[in-house]
Amino acid sequence: MSDTIAVGIIGIGTYLPDKIVTNKDLESIVETSDEWIIDRTGIRERRIAAADIATSDLASQAAQRALDDAGVTAEEIDLIIVASATPDMFFPSTACLVQANIKATNAAAFDLAAGCSGFVYAMVTGSQFIKAGLYKKVLVIGAETLSKILDWTDRNTCVLFGDGAGAAVLAETSPGYGILASQLGADGAGGDLLQLPAGGSRNPATDETVSQRMHFIHMSGNEVFKFAVKIMGEAANKTLEAAGLSAADVDCLIPHQANIRIIQSAAKRLKLPMDKVIVNVDKYGNTSAASIPIALEEAVHSGKIKQGDHVVLVGFGAGLTWASAVMKWGKEANTNC
Repeated sequence: MSDTIAVGIIGIGTYLPDKIVTNKDLESIVETSDEWIIDRTGIRERRIAAADIATSDLASQAAQRALDDAGVTAEEIDLIIVASATPDMFFPSTACLVQANIKATNAAAFDLAAGCSGFVYAMVTGSQFIKAGLYKKVLVIGAETLSKILDWTDRNTCVLFGDGAGAAVLAETSPGYGILASQLGADGAGGDLLQLPAGGSRNPATDETVSQRMHFIHMSGNEVFKFAVKIMGEAANKTLEAAGLSAADVDCLIPHQANIRIIQSAAKRLKLPMDKVIVNVDKYGNTSAASIPIALEEAVHSGKIKQGDHVVLVGFGAGLTWASAVMKWGKEANTNC
């Protein structure tokens, strides 16, 4: 079909666990301090899911809120894409579990693994099905229960992450609105910098993998930081250029919420004042694939993003991956399609 079809977000919703774990709480679990965490990351607290709550539970709640926001029923959804590094299980996909939970009986469903870049990857992927004329409405979700794969004895990782979910309904929008340009990228040579070493076919679960704590997140923090600082600004600038825009045209930047220093660096590279940048890493920590939609939903529903605003989404993650998209915000679906 035609590339002239405009695709954008017509509804957005989030869901966060009730339990708040502060930096002070972590001081009793691992050798760290509130001051140390805030100074290096900007994080003050994070949400942690209950033991009996899985990623699909958070994703389903966020999905229903996005459907309600869009004024769309679950039966109208043609496709569900769940981006997550913490699926309920290898199979069935978390997307299929969400499909059953929300009763989206007409939807195809699959999971997507791109780490913290996952939501933008899913959004760009889902938009192509609509542009191709194959589907009308696509539900994309970024959801994580990272607390389930954290080594709570490792202060370098356990202080960084939190749980949550964000979802968006994609549909054809009015011409000139929606996703104007996007970029997806990967550098698999850096895959060992951020990984979950065991549990797959390379290192199936054994007594040894468990004793060596290989079923938890392993991260080379300094190297990932360097990568992030470089790629966030580059990816955003390239996508703006592809859209025929400059940083001066940007009304709002929604960066992946990993670390306040990385966010500030991205804003500096784009020459954007921090009052145009959405920051909530202090409240939720790094929620991986959920971080961008959670920040986007807060910005939209607080009135920081308005009709016609140019919004940049940009993230980086395990893989290593990166993804960015530029949108002209307009939540109304094109009723002529």
